[in-house]
Parts: sequence; structure tokens; C-alpha cells
Amino acid sequence: MIDYISTRGGGEPQTFEQVLLAGLAPDGGLYVPKVWPQMDLEGLKGLSYIEIAEAVMYPFIEDTIAPDAFSQIVHRTYNEDAFRSEEVTPLAHLRTYMDDKIHIMEQFHGPTIAFKDVALQLLGHLFDHTLKKRGRRMTIVGATSGDTGSAAIEGCRISDLIDIFILHPKGRVSEVQRRQMTSVEDDNVHNIALDGTFDDCQDMVKAMFADKDFRDEVHLSAVNSINWARIMAQIVYYFAAAIKAGAPEKEVSFVVPTGNFGNVFAAYCARQMGLPIKHLVISTNKNDILTRFFETGEMSVDEAHATLSPSMDIQISSNFERYLFDLFGRDSEKLADTMKNLKEKGSFKVDDALMKFARDEFKTTRADDEETLDLIRECYEETLYVLDPHTAVGLKGAKAIADDTDGAIILLATAHPSKFPDAVEKAIGMRPPLPPHLEDLFEREERMDEMPNDIETVMKFVREHRSA
Repeated sequence: MIDYISTRGGGEPQTFEQVLLAGLAPDGGLYVPKVWPQMDLEGLKGLSYIEIAEAVMYPFIEDTIAPDAFSQIVHRTYNEDAFRSEEVTPLAHLRTYMDDKIHIMEQFHGPTIAFKDVALQLLGHLFDHTLKKRGRRMTIVGATSGDTGSAAIEGCRISDLIDIFILHPKGRVSEVQRRQMTSVEDDNVHNIALDGTFDDCQDMVKAMFADKDFRDEVHLSAVNSINWARIMAQIVYYFAAAIKAGAPEKEVSFVVPTGNFGNVFAAYCARQMGLPIKHLVISTNKNDILTRFFETGEMSVDEAHATLSPSMDIQISSNFERYLFDLFGRDSEKLADTMKNLKEKGSFKVDDALMKFARDEFKTTRADDEETLDLIRECYEETLYVLDPHTAVGLKGAKAIADDTDGAIILLATAHPSKFPDAVEKAIGMRPPLPPHLEDLFEREERMDEMPNDIETVMKFVREHRSA
């Protein structure tokens, strides 16, 4: 059985179920596996997505959930009613473009048409199974820059043992993203439009977890990618896509548009588990704290800018702590000091020797809004394939490595283009239609509560609106 430890070194090793329900470690750190299980790549060939999911994830939960029970959870999660594709994250080949190298991993076939569905649908079922076994309730508080919120709501609304509160930055998510959250009518779902940025929302969630009395009072847990189970579920699609693209016999590279580092950290985990990845590219928008870090060795918080790719409008990449922990040789004391500097001074610096190692593991690119529109337009004109703005940011990364690889370049399409119709229309003169299951989205009644950027106000709301 794999135990889990905090990146900041506090507490005893935890089981998967303990990590699942806790989300954030009591010392403020993030949970990571004590060891990385190794996968038999040959054994994954010819398997379905569900079969690969069981094989990749079960080592992380062994002895906490019975194999048959976990298999049932996986099958309930990744059914065709929920994902509209038995491949879950199918590959589309952009033929006749960039020497036929680029494949699009379509991560938008779930209920909220964004990549967060892949992990959060599973998370909801894992929560429900574990809560029923333990005979308890749970309160979830999460922050979203756009996609996490609706996916978390869809994943958790199934359980009458969960109350979920999602904070989003008022006026800083697309209308489709907002409506997907605020049109859910279940009594256990609460949407909070916070007067601030996504980083303000994320900071508030972290502060609630840091308040032990509040955390214990409401039985708090997390759905953001600080919850290890989210990362675990995301590892699966890297194995599934790589095997389909010919790995391990053929080299495969991945390009991940990201702000919070969770999605690309899952690729890093897959690499640690034995998946050969030639290039792993981080693509950012104007909020380029990750790109600047790999260029300079300094992580420095800047002002968060509103862009055409709002899910990446992030300055504090919460999952980066997990990678730093490994980069520092799992030195929890050094990691804790580094994160303290980031919180108190807004920056930290990593020495050149470690940065050389980091740059061997990741490549980075950035694209501003003008480039994003150009990339959407270029891809459409060359292939008739419509990218959402986040995936277009990633296309720049795919093009950057095209001359340095002979194998497949898999670009993660993290959202359906219809979630960002204004940006797409600006680029190609056409508004992409919503999928049939969301056609009436703009007719649905919305329900949300607007609140100031004040933690006491939000905590009072959570106390008063959760079920007893």
C-alpha cells in the first residue's frame, strides 16, 4: 500500500482515504505519494480507457477500496452517458498541418465540456463511496477560474452527503462557465461570486483550510487540484493517449496549456511512473509566472491579467509546490521555507544547478491575446478544426517543438470552443454551438450569491447554508 506524505513534512503518513477527505495537509502542505508505482506499458496495450484507468489508479488506493468496488466506481464514472465517448479523451489528428505531427487530446466530452470533468466526476463517486462507508457528511469549498467549479458541482451533486460551495471571481469567467455553475438547482450546491481575482478565491479557500476550528466544525474537504485524487485521475489520460500514439516504441510529447500546474503535474507523475515523454511543454498566456520561472529561476507574483483564456488567469500556481518538493530532493524543510518566502515576499529564487535539471524536464512558451486569436485562425484555416483559446495558447508550444521531434505531439484541448464563443468568433467569424445537452443553457435560471473579498463573510455563509 502506498502512503502519502505532506510536502512540508508535518504529520504522519496517511492512507488514500485520509488524503481524499482531507484535501490539504494540516501543515498547509500538499499530499504526494511516498513512492511512485511503476507501470507495465506493454500490459496497457489494447486496453480500453476504463481498463487503463483501473490499472493506473489502483496502486494509489490499494487496500483502502476493494478492487471490485473501485472497478464499479470507475465504470459509473466513465460511462458514455457522462462522457459521450467511450475513449473519454479521444485523439483528433490535425493532418496536413505541421508535418502531420500534432494530435489533439479532446478533453471536453464530459458533462461540463472541459478537462476538469475527467477527474471531478471520479472524485464525486470516490467521496460518496467513502462517506457512506464512514457514515459522515462533508463540506466542500473550492475556488475556480472557470472550469473547476462547474465540473466539481457536476461531480458532487450526486451525493446527499456533500454540501459544495464554489467561489469564482465576479465578472472574470465566461458567461458559459458562469451559467454552468449557477444554473444548477440542487439544494446542496452554492455559488459565490467573489469581488476579486481567482487568486483571491484560492487564497480564501486555503485560509479556511488553515483555520483548524472551522475546518473541523464543517468537515471541510477540497475539490481543487490540491486534492491528490484529482491528480491521480488525470495521470490516466497521459498513459491512454501515449499508448494510442504508439508508445513506448514511438516517442511522444505533450503540450499542456496551464496556469495552476495541476494538469501538467499529472504528466510529470506519468513520467515518474515509467511513461517515456520526450518533451513536456508548459504553455501560458499573459499570466506567465510559470514561463518566467523556467526562464529566470525566479518565481515572482505579478498582477493577474484578464485574458481571452480566463481559466489560466492565475499568478499563484498551487500545484507547483508538489514539483518543487521533488526538485528539492524531497527536502520538506527547504520546501516549507521556500513557500514561506513566496507568501511573505511574493517571490523566491532557485539556484542554477537545480534550474538546469528543471529545464531538462519542462519547456515553456507563452502567447498573448493577439497571438491566441491568430493561432485559432491559423488552425481553422489550415485544418477546419476549431480551438478554444486555452488550446490555442498550447498550439504555440506544439509548434515550438515540432522541429525537434519525430514522434507525435499531443496537445491537450482543455475545453470545448463553445465555452468561449466571443473569442472564437473574433478569430474566425463564427460562434461555435454548444453541444446538444447544453443547448438550453442560456434559458436556465441562475442562482448565486455575490460577496465581498472578506473571509469572515464567506465563512459565515458556509456555516449557515451547509446541512446540519
